[in-house]
Amino acid sequence: MSGFNLLHLVTKGQPVVLRSCSLPSGTRRTKRTWPVSFPQEELRRRLTPVQYHVTQERGTESAFTGELTVLKEEGTYSCVVCGSALFSSKSKFDSGSGWPSFSEVLEQTSITEEDDYSYGMHRVETACSKCGAHLGHVFDDGPKPSGKRYCINSASLTFDPKEDPSAVEQRPAASD
Repeated sequence: MSGFNLLHLVTKGQPVVLRSCSLPSGTRRTKRTWPVSFPQEELRRRLTPVQYHVTQERGTESAFTGELTVLKEEGTYSCVVCGSALFSSKSKFDSGSGWPSFSEVLEQTSITEEDDYSYGMHRVETACSKCGAHLGHVFDDGPKPSGKRYCINSASLTFDPKEDPSAVEQRPAASD
């Protein structure tokens, strides 16, 4: 049974004409202006094909394939496009989803959230507030106290390890 016939059967009303909005699935209706922008040619040179697809075309990497999914080191996760700090390793947890998951952002203003109705479902998309790079989605099934699960593509992040104080060489004091 086609979707049209099912809709007609359920509503028991006059047939409804379904029209495409002529936007590909996952496409935004409006273009936003971000504080930082980069020429597309530069981004294509600087980013890997997967990073470009995820951040610029709102794509998703395959589950359990991202380099940062199982990373356990202490440090900061930043936007791969503009370098803005987004998440701390302290808020990272294993959600079993196949993507890095965080319970909170470093600063609430570092991420922009927007309704996403692509693929026939409602989700909340997360993007870098500085450059607009697509990061992933946020869900309300995370651990307490936030209850949030920021499900983020590894390809949209870089990792800056926390500097180990014992690894820093002690420099001798300058003598006069």
